[in-house]
Amino acid sequence: MAVKVLVVDDSGFFRRRVSEILSSDSGIEVIGTATNGREAIDQAMALKPDVITMDYEMPMMDGITAVRNIMQRCPTPVLMFSSLTHEGARVTLDALDAGAVDFLPKNFEDISRNPAKVKQLLCEKILSIARSNRRSTSFSPSPAAAPVSTPNSASAAPAPTPRTPVATPSSAPVRRKAYRLVAIGTSTGGPVALQRVLTQLPANFPAPIVLIQHMPAAFTKAFAERLNSLCRISVKEAEDGDLLRPGVALLAPGGKQMMIDGRGQIKILPGDERLNYKPCVDITFGSAAKAYADKVLAVVLTGMGADGRDGARMLKEAGSQVWAQDEASCVIYGMPMAVVKANLADAVYPLDDIGRHLAEACN
Repeated sequence: MAVKVLVVDDSGFFRRRVSEILSSDSGIEVIGTATNGREAIDQAMALKPDVITMDYEMPMMDGITAVRNIMQRCPTPVLMFSSLTHEGARVTLDALDAGAVDFLPKNFEDISRNPAKVKQLLCEKILSIARSNRRSTSFSPSPAAAPVSTPNSASAAPAPTPRTPVATPSSAPVRRKAYRLVAIGTSTGGPVALQRVLTQLPANFPAPIVLIQHMPAAFTKAFAERLNSLCRISVKEAEDGDLLRPGVALLAPGGKQMMIDGRGQIKILPGDERLNYKPCVDITFGSAAKAYADKVLAVVLTGMGADGRDGARMLKEAGSQVWAQDEASCVIYGMPMAVVKANLADAVYPLDDIGRHLAEACN
C-alpha cells in the first residue's frame, strides 16, 4: 500500500515540485495539498494522510500552530521544511517541540541543481517515517505539543491515543563507574530526545558529555543555545580545542566531524564528502574508544540508519558500556535497533529513564 502524503506550502512552485518528486516514487501517493495552516488541519482530518510535509511561514496560520492543532486533533507524522538560517533553525526546533517528527532544509537551488539527490533524501525520509508510524497503533507526539484552538473550531478535540507500549528486552541494573566521558549519538527525533534526557541531569553531573546529532551546520548553534537554556548542565556547540569538562555537554557542529584525543581535547575536522553523516556518530565514538578505552558510557538514541553501530563496536571491544533507546519510545527505531541487533547494547531503556540512569551510573 502506497504511503499517503499531504503537501502543505503557500508557494505554488514548491507544492508542485514536492508533489512531483514524491509522486515519482511508486511507494508514495500525494493525496492532497494545502496552502496554509488552516487548510492543512482541515485536509489532515478529512484525508487522513500517513505523513504531512509542512512549511512554516504561511498566511492565515503558520506551520507550528498547524502542527500543534494536528497533533491534538488527528496525530500524524509531520516533516517540516525550513530555511538554513539561525532563525530557521529556531523555528524548526519549535516545530519539533510542537510534535513534528523531522525536518529538511528548504533549498530551491538544490531542487533545481540536484533533483536526483533531493528525491532520494525526501522519499527515504517519507517512507521511513511512515514505516515507523505504522508499527504502533497511533502516533505519539512530543509531550511539548499542546492544544491550540482556532477561530473556526467547533468544539474541543479529543486527546490523542497514547502509543501502545512494545515489549523490550530486560536490561541489566545500572553499572556505576567513574566514567571519563558520556557520548550520545542520535538523528531523527533526536532534538526532542536529547532535551528530555539532558534536562534530567543535575548541575553537578560528574562526567563530560559529547553530543552527536545529525543536523545542518546552520542549526547546531541554535540547538546548543536552546539546550543550554533548558538544562541545569551547560551545553555549547563544540569548537576546535575545547577541553572536556564535568557537567558540560559539547554538541558536534553540523557539517563537520568531532573527535576526542587522550588529553580530553576536542578536534573539529572538515566534513568528508565521502561520509553520509556530518557529524558522524561512528567517528566520535571511535575516537572516544581510542582515547578512553573502557571509561566511556555511550548512548544511541532514536534515528534513521545505522550510524553509531560501528563506533559502538569499537567501544565494546575497548571495554566500555553501550546503551540503546527502546523501540517503543523511538521516533525512528533505526540506529538503536542496529546496535541491539549487533548484540552491542549492555542495556535498553525507555527514553524517559535514560537521564535518570545516567545520573545513577556516573554518580
